[in-house]
Amino acid sequence: MKVTKYSGEVVTFEKDKLKKSLFKSGACEADVNRVLETIEKQLYDGIPTKKIYKMAFQLLKKIDNVHAAKYNLRSAIMALGPAGFYFEKFIAKLFQMEGFETMTNLTLNGKCVSHELDVLLRKDEKISMVECKFHSSQDAKTDVKVPMYILSRFNDLAVNEYSLFNQNTKISKCRIVTNNRFTEDAIQFATCSNMELLSWNYPVGNSLKNKVDFYHIYPVTALTTLTLLEKDKLLTQNIITAKELLTNKEWLNKIGLSQTRIKNVLKETNQLCNILKH
Repeated sequence: MKVTKYSGEVVTFEKDKLKKSLFKSGACEADVNRVLETIEKQLYDGIPTKKIYKMAFQLLKKIDNVHAAKYNLRSAIMALGPAGFYFEKFIAKLFQMEGFETMTNLTLNGKCVSHELDVLLRKDEKISMVECKFHSSQDAKTDVKVPMYILSRFNDLAVNEYSLFNQNTKISKCRIVTNNRFTEDAIQFATCSNMELLSWNYPVGNSLKNKVDFYHIYPVTALTTLTLLEKDKLLTQNIITAKELLTNKEWLNKIGLSQTRIKNVLKETNQLCNILKH
């Protein structure tokens, strides 16, 4: 059986790969097998992987909203676009979970030119700059030209001293974060240049997906009990993560949700953020 990827490439359908992704959502073996059995009956040669993904998501949603939300994580992060402004804020909040102080969306003068920076971090008196490369397509990759370009910006900035986080200091580290993947050349160049990378699947075992799952800091766009319009309304009010809804519950009422729907959204949020057990 052949399937068509997002890029248009035709490849062999890998049942085990789909099964693994379903297990990662937290679904039990019986539920995973039920979803697989239903999907297999609807497969045809050349079926788009996007359609398979959508079927799996809808089937999981009928079983458990939280499983569906976790399965949909990559798309939920992609929904922080299209420009990536909310993605930068989400990444800042993720680093906050790791004990960093953060600043976002600022401009600093380098030795030669000024630079717009996505995120700045401070921890143990050391300052890092973070450049976020957001992609709106699942098949897009961040290639070697990106770390080469960002390294030149870092070198221009690293020369000067700045007043940041209430101290006069220099920027000593450079990081690049993407919601998709890096090419092998990009990883090799960044490693050689002492730049830290974070992507959907890198570093292995400590990737963006791993960190989101570990800290239970899911974007508000992951919630299955909200519509796209409702999610957009929350993002414009700087409600970026699902956890923030728990301390800003009034916004669910402000965007027009009924009390019954508010109860359902908060139940999913609590379970997704590991506050309540299923």
